[in-house]
Amino acid sequence: MSQQQTVEVGDYKFGFSYPDRSVFMTQKGLSEEVVEAISFHKGEPDWMREFRLKSLAAFFAKPMPNWGADLSDIDFNNIYYYAKPVEAQKRTWDDVPQDIKDTFDRIGIPEA
Repeated sequence: MSQQQTVEVGDYKFGFSYPDRSVFMTQKGLSEEVVEAISFHKGEPDWMREFRLKSLAAFFAKPMPNWGADLSDIDFNNIYYYAKPVEAQKRTWDDVPQDIKDTFDRIGIPEA
């Protein structure tokens, strides 16, 4: 896994951020290696991994759309495609880490 880097986001709309404490994160970019890592980490069956790899091949085979919004500035190799934020999924709101509760509160997502 490559060294994580901090990216300057300029005038971030919500005006705050928390340090990334993901328990697992793929390297940046989209490749067969990244797809394999995601599938392995999630403990997926072979058919799911193979489906993901076929989907990746289809994505690479398609040209970027030349209609709609201008997508030419997207740097697909500068994106983390999977990050697992916590070791185990929580079942109740009381078990959710405080920084996640604070984030939900700050961006206006109700507890419900």
